[in-house]
Amino acid sequence: MKKLSVQARCRRVRLFLCDVDGVLTDATVFMGEGIELKRFNIRDGLGLRLLQEGGIKVGWISRRPSPATTVRANDLKVDFLVQTRGSKVAAAEEILKQTGLGWENAAFMGDDVVDLGMLRRAGLAVTVCDGVAEARKLAHYVTRHAGGKGAVREVAEMILKSRRLWSSIIEKHAE
Repeated sequence: MKKLSVQARCRRVRLFLCDVDGVLTDATVFMGEGIELKRFNIRDGLGLRLLQEGGIKVGWISRRPSPATTVRANDLKVDFLVQTRGSKVAAAEEILKQTGLGWENAAFMGDDVVDLGMLRRAGLAVTVCDGVAEARKLAHYVTRHAGGKGAVREVAEMILKSRRLWSSIIEKHAE
């Protein structure tokens, strides 16, 4: 079987799924007296919205339920949010079933050992440059940017450019 290039894999993406802590954040959680805070990169958020403008559904799958994650997902109008201590693969398969898509149409971006099953199955497997070695080994693409530091935006632009959607998005926002 012919090995697909990263660009060819990007062209097949119709669903972008990612982990939260370590991908959308720098893996830091501030906690104290019943309050949890996370720092999200605003450009990553816009990158997700731009994917949606390009017709790509966006979802987050985290094994760590968090009110801060829920607030940010609602703010960005993420299409799918799953926060469960269960299997990420099972969660993704339910999303694929709902969308009628297959693994070949799914991108997944993770950073740690709990993401390996997803990375193994995704049509486009991505990890952040500061992800664990096992995730980097399975990835089709390793970002230049670290988790929470613009890595999601980097991948969003790569997908949109590969699908030849970037120019029209730029034109729309330049009006």
